[in-house]
Amino acid sequence: MTTLQPRAVLVTRPSELDELLGRHGTRGQVEFFLKTRGRSIADLDAAHDRLADAVHTVTAAIPGAWRRAAVLRDDLPAFAFSPEDVVIVVGQDGLVANVAKYLAGQPVFGVNPDPGVNPGLLVPLLPAQAATLLTGKPTFRQLTMAAAVTDDGQQLTALNEIYLGNAGHQSARYALGGFEHPVRQSSSGLIAATGTGATGWAASIVRERHSPLPLPRPEDRALAWFAREPWPGPGLDADTSEGLITDRLVVTCHSDELVLFADGIERDRIAVHWGQDVTISCADQHLQLAQAG
Repeated sequence: MTTLQPRAVLVTRPSELDELLGRHGTRGQVEFFLKTRGRSIADLDAAHDRLADAVHTVTAAIPGAWRRAAVLRDDLPAFAFSPEDVVIVVGQDGLVANVAKYLAGQPVFGVNPDPGVNPGLLVPLLPAQAATLLTGKPTFRQLTMAAAVTDDGQQLTALNEIYLGNAGHQSARYALGGFEHPVRQSSSGLIAATGTGATGWAASIVRERHSPLPLPRPEDRALAWFAREPWPGPGLDADTSEGLITDRLVVTCHSDELVLFADGIERDRIAVHWGQDVTISCADQHLQLAQAG
């Protein structure tokens, strides 16, 4: 029997220069646009070249016998990943979060083309390091992911956080299950963050409200949940506003419609209607993220 060779899947997004060229049409128009905002096209040229160099470095290191594919961020929902894929993400940290929910345990190499700009939490590898590790024996971190499942079987997963709330600026009404007394709330929405997401949106909430809640680490099988700006109205609980999910949190929709989305991708969302339950927990899948050593 012939063993199927791995497929290297390169995930990128257009550089800022490419995006502006697509919007304005010509380099001259882009340069004029940037000058009106006190920016120089030279900075965009340099960042574009760093991204191109990183892509070239990792692409050249892919073994010749491997199959290859490439996908842009906006095309991820329509791309079919395979179990034997090796996923190489070249770009910002958020690009790893974008791709994570479409995977099922495939190894991910996060490559940072611009370490002076990107924090590198999810793209910890420099291009040369990734090139070496592709044919070596890398170590992987098993990062916990979050899952939200509606009572009619719809599901989404997140590497950073899940949001449940109103699609606009109105209040979200819901009830939280699993407490000694009914917890009915009207708030700006509820988020559930993984340990990876705890460095982002959740960290801002904790800092703003001076919360003593211990946030999970990226590998911990726990989520931190927060009710954003709960209103202390009649029959509403504004005190039960945060906690840890080590098993599950069941939320019952008390609005005509709320939306669920993951990692800030609002266009990939689930509508939840009055009386529906949403169960939030740690996902069965993990993100396998390669480390430098």
